[in-house]
Amino acid sequence: MQLLLTATMAMLAARVFHFEWTESLFVGFLTALSSTAVVMKLLQERSELTTHYGKTIVGILIFQDIILIPLLLFTPMLGGATADVGHDLLILMLKTSGIMFFIWVGTKWLMPWLLHLIAMTRSQELFLMSLLLICLAVAMLTHQLGMSLAFGAFLAGLMISDTEYSHSAFGNLIPFKDVFTSFFFVSIGMLLDLGFVAEHPWLVIGTVLLVIVLKAFVAGMTAFSLGHTFFGTVVVGLSLAQVGEFSFILAGLGLMHNIITPYHYQLFLAVAITSMALSPLMIQISRPLANLMLRLPLPPRIVNGLFPLKQVEIPEISNHTVLIGKDSRAINLASMIKTMGLPFTSIVFDPDLARREMEKGNLTVFGDATFEPVLREAFAHTAELIVISVGNLITALSIVEHIRKMNKHAHIIVRTRHVTDIEELYKLGASQVIPEEFETAIDFFERILGKYLIPRMDIERAIARTREDNYGIFRDRTKVGGYSLLKDIPDIEIAAARVGEESVFSGKTIAQTAMRKTAGVTIVAINHDGRITANPDPSSVILGNDIIYLLGKPEMIALAINILSEPRPE
Repeated sequence: MQLLLTATMAMLAARVFHFEWTESLFVGFLTALSSTAVVMKLLQERSELTTHYGKTIVGILIFQDIILIPLLLFTPMLGGATADVGHDLLILMLKTSGIMFFIWVGTKWLMPWLLHLIAMTRSQELFLMSLLLICLAVAMLTHQLGMSLAFGAFLAGLMISDTEYSHSAFGNLIPFKDVFTSFFFVSIGMLLDLGFVAEHPWLVIGTVLLVIVLKAFVAGMTAFSLGHTFFGTVVVGLSLAQVGEFSFILAGLGLMHNIITPYHYQLFLAVAITSMALSPLMIQISRPLANLMLRLPLPPRIVNGLFPLKQVEIPEISNHTVLIGKDSRAINLASMIKTMGLPFTSIVFDPDLARREMEKGNLTVFGDATFEPVLREAFAHTAELIVISVGNLITALSIVEHIRKMNKHAHIIVRTRHVTDIEELYKLGASQVIPEEFETAIDFFERILGKYLIPRMDIERAIARTREDNYGIFRDRTKVGGYSLLKDIPDIEIAAARVGEESVFSGKTIAQTAMRKTAGVTIVAINHDGRITANPDPSSVILGNDIIYLLGKPEMIALAINILSEPRPE
C-alpha cells in the first residue's frame, strides 16, 4: 500500500511538471523507496525496533528492499530497450522465474554444500575469500544476463543467509559492510554537483519539501489504515519520509537507459541526499511533534486508531507496583512479580503485548506513559514502587518528571543504558537508577570471580566497592526533597534479609547477635508474619523466617547476610 500509493502520487506530481509518462513512472519508483540503512540504525539506537510502530516501519522497509528485484528488472524495459512490449514482458517473466529457481536451488543445495566444503578446511582466510568470490561470481552472472551487479550481490547474500554458516559469514563481512557503506555514501556525495544546488536552491528545497510531505502523508495513512494510533501514524510517516539508498542504484540504471535526463538526475541526487541528511532530525522530532499535535481537539477515532484496544477496568488500588515498559524486560518482570503474588499494574506501549497481557488477566493499560491520564489509569499516583524500563533516556526523563509531580513518595526505579544518564534521572526525582551497560559488566565480573572460587563474601564486597566507585554517589535516594540519612550519606543503604529456620541467629535477641560489633550494621526493623517492628529494642527476639532490615555500608551488609546464612551448630 505504501509503495503503490507513494509511486502513484509521485508520478502524478511529476506529470503536473510536464514529465513524460515513462519518466514520471520512474520518478514514482525512485520516490517510493526509503532508507533501510539510516532508519534501522536510528530505530535501533532509540530502542524502538520492537515497538508497534517500529515493527510496521521495519516491515515496510524490508518489502521495499525485496521489491527492488522486479524494479531493477523492469527499468531497462521502461527505457525502451526494444519496441516489443509483449516480448519484453515475456522475457521479464522468464528472467524472474529463472532467478527464483536459481535462488531456490542455490539456497537448498548448492550454497550449503559449497560452504560446508569450504568450512571443513578450517581455514578462516579461505572462508572469507570464498564468500567474496561467491558474491562477485553471482554478481557477474547476473550482469551477463543483463541485470545490475548490485542485484547479483543482493541475490548472493540472499542465498548465503539461509545456510547454517550465515552467522559466521555475516561476522566475517561486518567490517566490509561498514567500510563499503561508508564508501557508498561518500561516492553518492561525490556524484552531487554543488554548482547545480547553488544555481537552483529553491527548486531543490521545494522538491525536498514536496517529497517529505508526500511520503510522510502516504506512510502515515498506511499506518493509520493498519490500526495505529495517531501517535504511531505520525512516527511511521516521518520515519519513512526520506529517499532510500537503493534509489541511487535505480537512478543510475535509469540514467544509463535514458529514462531520466542528467538534469533530473542531479535534481534527484540533491533531493535524495538532503532528505537522508534530514532523517535523524525527522525521527527525533516525530514523538514530540505527535505529542504536541495530540493536544489539539482531535476526534477519538483518529487519536485511538481504527481498531482501538479495549482497555480493562482497573479497580482502585494503592501501595502496589507499576511496571512501565515497551520491551520483553517489563513483560518478564510482570511474570516474576505475579509469581510472588504481589499487586501490580502495567503500562505497555505495544498494543499486541498489551492485548496478550490482558488475556492473561493482568491489570494492563495500553498507552504512552509520558501522558498523565495513562499514568493515572494505572494508579501511578497511589503506587509504592514504579519501575521504568523504556530504554530511551528522553522518554524515561519525561515519565519520571510526570510521576514525581503526582506521587511524591513512590520509589522510582529506572533502567537506563549508560552511567552518564544517572545524574539527569536523579535530578528529576528517580530513586534508583540501574545503568544497563554497567550492570551487565557487574554480572560478568561476578561470574568470573565465582569461577575462580573466590569466597562469596569477598565477591559481594568487591561488587559493592565497584558500584560505589562508579556511581555510588547517585545510586540510591529514597527521599525526594528535605534531608535523609540515605541521601546525605551516599555509601549507606538499607537492605532486607530473611533469617532461616536453622540460622545461627534464630531465637536470639538483637543484643545477643552483636550484629553491630561483628558486621558493622544496625538492625532498624523486624518483620514477623507481616507485623513490622520499627526501631526494635536490644531485647527483641529474632525468630526463624523473620525479615530483618539492616542499615550500613554495602560491603558490611554483604558480610552480615553471609553471617546470617551460617547454620546453627549441632
